[in-house]
Amino acid sequence: MQALIYAAGVGIRLTTTFGELPKILLEFGGKSLLERHVQRLREVGVVQLTVVSGYKHQLIEQALPRLRKLYGIEIQALINPDYTEGSILSLGTSIPVLQSIASNESVLIMDGDVLYPTELLRRLVESPERTALLIDRNYSTADDDPVLVPISNGQPFDFIKKWRGEADLIGESIGFFKLSPADRLELIAVTQKMSAGSGRSTSYDEVLRALVREGRFSHVDITGLPWTEIDFPHDVEHARAVVLPAIDKLQR
Repeated sequence: MQALIYAAGVGIRLTTTFGELPKILLEFGGKSLLERHVQRLREVGVVQLTVVSGYKHQLIEQALPRLRKLYGIEIQALINPDYTEGSILSLGTSIPVLQSIASNESVLIMDGDVLYPTELLRRLVESPERTALLIDRNYSTADDDPVLVPISNGQPFDFIKKWRGEADLIGESIGFFKLSPADRLELIAVTQKMSAGSGRSTSYDEVLRALVREGRFSHVDITGLPWTEIDFPHDVEHARAVVLPAIDKLQR
């Protein structure tokens, strides 16, 4: 199984506090998010990773040789030169890699700005579901705007912020996805269609939403595991003070 991490954005909500460092290079417990991704992927058996960057991509590329050597994982870097436009263009940048993956091989697609334990990723990789996304039922909209996944009869049927409606359960998307070979091809096709012309400003969440609404995704519930997305300065503080100690305790 291969993995692709998307980390092209500026992370403008963090720049006033943490300078111009890409989010994926922020450190927690002496390790960057990027290193923690590589470590977790290696621990679940992934040995080939593609990192799609854009903003300050040189800094990310400089970190890769050490991580390749330290964790024994093949890492290639892709650059989205249009990272200031819609994140769908990062998906578009990675299409050649997605097309090159063996016809019988699944793939992981991952947001770069998440701090999490190995067990969270293991549940996705080892799930019997061939195409699945992770959800956490313990979410809050008080100071954030999470992507929500409503589920009925065990099936996710939407993938959107500010969702309102009836469902058997609702979870927040973690930002990690496993796709079967067939659904990987559909992801490519939808990306190419949506990003054409005026679609360049589209978020790649809209591609994933299209696949969810087609009924292609199952879900894996990781409620109770410690994790956080890094978007705001207070997320960094919370990650260091609360989430990382909980992860370290779980990893022992």
